[in-house]
Amino acid sequence: MLDGREILLGVSGSIAAYKAAELARLLIKKGANVQVVMTRSACEFITPLTFFSLTGRQAYSELFSGGEEVATAHISLARQADLTIVAPATARTLSRIATGSAEDLLSTAIIAAHGPVILAPAMNPQMYQHPGVQNNLRTLQSWPQYHIAPPGSGEMACGEFGLGRLAEPADLVAFCESVLRGDVQDLVGHRILVTAGPTLEDIDPVRYITNRSTGKMGFAIAEAAAKRGADVTLITSVHTLPIPAGCRPLFVRSAADMAEAVHAHVEDASMLIMSAAVADYKPKEVADKKMKKSDDALSIPLARTLDILASLTPSRHRVTVGFAAETHDVVSYAQGKLSRKKVDMIVANDVSKAGSGFGTETNEAIFVRPDKEPEHLPLLSKKQVAYDLLDRAKEIFALHKEART
Repeated sequence: MLDGREILLGVSGSIAAYKAAELARLLIKKGANVQVVMTRSACEFITPLTFFSLTGRQAYSELFSGGEEVATAHISLARQADLTIVAPATARTLSRIATGSAEDLLSTAIIAAHGPVILAPAMNPQMYQHPGVQNNLRTLQSWPQYHIAPPGSGEMACGEFGLGRLAEPADLVAFCESVLRGDVQDLVGHRILVTAGPTLEDIDPVRYITNRSTGKMGFAIAEAAAKRGADVTLITSVHTLPIPAGCRPLFVRSAADMAEAVHAHVEDASMLIMSAAVADYKPKEVADKKMKKSDDALSIPLARTLDILASLTPSRHRVTVGFAAETHDVVSYAQGKLSRKKVDMIVANDVSKAGSGFGTETNEAIFVRPDKEPEHLPLLSKKQVAYDLLDRAKEIFALHKEART
């Protein structure tokens, strides 16, 4: 998708500007021709010479620096680009673009652009969550020409931890390819709550009860939803997988922890996707010290955990999707769960089948709904299952909306 394409790479003033050099390198490696435009403050973090060395083209930074070529650069750059990407995009740059304020070469070129524009925010977590910044992002997302590459979560250069890290260069390249393919941002405006992975029920400070879930399916759903423009909160116990770009993680441990997190955030969600393998039982009592082994048999009394899905009040303002990992009578058990839990869809799979169990990269899913015959999918990558699942959830949401009106 990038071979032979003209890419305009905008760089604004952020410590994350160093990542723009790697982004330029990867775009060129894919066959693209890259022209860099920088803000004045960006030049304080990385030099134009760096980009000239990588791209073989002069990196522009001044709107009025003399010469006929530079005087009309904002028009020619905008017209020549097949795609424009601003990475990093600071709060100030986002504000300029959202308000149509052409104050420098970069904002002027973007406003004059005909092709798609990708904006990759990068800033302090508090700045990113500021109502003004979020309002500008919502404004930009509402315009078909503009696409927001969701930031990641992690430790910032300032030492704080949260959402606001510039997406990784490789992810931004994939995002560019996605936009050029015409992939749509069709979940903009949706708040999606995804649960993923197992829960852990403590026996004592050393031991716990859990299951074989790895969280890969839930993480794939969260990643796909974020790429399609949704505001995603990922509730998980899994620390071994990278948090998908644009997802807000909430780390939990037990079924009780997960239930508390779901109940705290579900009211604002338009979709709840419960892909986590929540423990059905927990020890009645948790020992405060390690239980020492002996020659005697050990019996641990168990108690039921809270059924999170059953504890939720059904809502026509929300799509609720549950999961069923079974080893036999898969459809029958899924249909029973659908009825008992009063959810909109159950995603069932036979974990005894090769390639469809825990820890695999693929899944052979069955979508079970009250209004349709079970839909059997072939063995697909979990990422593809995630996209198909979101397509069905979007369809159900539209049906709910139509029923309400």
